[in-house]
Amino acid sequence: MLDHLKANNRVWADQMVADDTAFFQRLEDQQAPEYLWIGCSDSRVPANEIVGLAPGELFVHRNVANLAPPQDANYLSVLQYAIDALKVKHILVVGHYGCGGVAAAVDGGRRGLVDHWLHPIREVHEQHQAELDAIGDEKQRLNRLCELNVIRQVKNVATDIFVREAWQRGQALSVHGWVYSLSNGLITDLDVTVGKAEEIARLG
Repeated sequence: MLDHLKANNRVWADQMVADDTAFFQRLEDQQAPEYLWIGCSDSRVPANEIVGLAPGELFVHRNVANLAPPQDANYLSVLQYAIDALKVKHILVVGHYGCGGVAAAVDGGRRGLVDHWLHPIREVHEQHQAELDAIGDEKQRLNRLCELNVIRQVKNVATDIFVREAWQRGQALSVHGWVYSLSNGLITDLDVTVGKAEEIARLG
């Protein structure tokens, strides 16, 4: 079963050792990433590859439509571990244009459990209804909703108690909002970086 994947793994492992004989030994000894990536589960958005980082350099949490919901224990566990144990310096909330989850949240279809998961995006849509309705092109409208969703998730992260406590004790920590383009492989920085509690207000 899945022999091609196991074969790929052997080729990859051999190549890593050929390039750097101590690579796996270093990985085994410690994990010290400076970045937490909160991104979409979409298979077309490989976190490490997009930003050119090797294994061990990026702590990753992914889910449908890159949400950071304050009631999700999975996300919160990752967030706390990244901040308190790994002492990451940057949290990257990364959405992507053409996100199927964002589109599914507002297309009126019913898909079961995922509809509940995507509810925060419908709230963002309602909050920015006038702005979105003014965009005539549907693709551009959904792309803007992708951006607005990222901004909302940046606010969720920045207002979380784990982040606030880190700032209170003087820990260097910034939260960033990016959107990745499937069409050209480039990241757009939405310029919503928050590095202290006083800056949260600028997110709206």
